[in-house]
Amino acid sequence: MKRIVVLLLSFTFSLFAVEWKTYQEAQIEQKITNKIIMIDVIRSSCHYCSDMEKAVFQDKEMSAWIKEKFIPVKINLDHDLLPLKLKVRLTPTFYFIDKNNEIIKKIPGSWTKEDFKSLTERIQ
Repeated sequence: MKRIVVLLLSFTFSLFAVEWKTYQEAQIEQKITNKIIMIDVIRSSCHYCSDMEKAVFQDKEMSAWIKEKFIPVKINLDHDLLPLKLKVRLTPTFYFIDKNNEIIKKIPGSWTKEDFKSLTERIQ
């Protein structure tokens, strides 16, 4: 019974989570929508990345807000290559890419949902 409850909770949280795309999928979508691509660069062993995933990207309101504003891409340095010759010194690091493949903002570090929203709300 306990296992069923855990599975149901996991499924419920995943309904609200950010739907991550590959960089290639994001480029195609960007041509149609003109939205900014938000790249979240992580590592599997990064507890700050896991903290943000739970506190920010699995939050229903933040997930909806990110979907409305950006095309979210997650790149795991353990097995994915960074596009655009990006360089990362710490994880997580967020890059915001415009339709000309230009970096318009870089945000290193882990944030609360309030702080992350504040840091990203003026990105256009």
